[in-house]
This record gives sequence, C-alpha cells and structure tokens, in this order.
Amino acid sequence: MPTPDPTPQNYATTPAPFLTLRTATVLLPAAIIGLIAGSLTYFSTRSVPGAVLAGLTAAGTSVLGTITI
Repeated sequence: MPTPDPTPQNYATTPAPFLTLRTATVLLPAAIIGLIAGSLTYFSTRSVPGAVLAGLTAAGTSVLGTITI
C-alpha cells in the first residue's frame, strides 16, 4: 500500500501580495513626505507645477534615503 504524499499539489492557493512589506514601508513614508513638501510649496508660492516638482523631488529623495534602511 503506497503512502500518500504529505505535500499538497496545489501550491498556488494563496496569491502573492501586490506589494511586499518592505516596498510598502519604503513607499508610504515617501508618499507622505512628498505630499507634505508639495502642499507646503504650493501654500508658499501658489504655483502648482512648482509644488508638483517639489513633492516628486522630496518623494524620490526619501525613497533613496529609506531604501538603505
């Protein structure tokens, strides 16, 4: 009498997460910092393109800073 295989054959029962915990940990503070920097720039200059540029720059810089943690 053959023994049953203890490992299941369907390995794809749970899908992989869309974002890993590390990616979420890096991107969430970057988004918050970018929003804060962009809104503060907008309130001081009333320039939407300048605020978007400042927010994206702050978000990118914070990603580069937090990716090493």
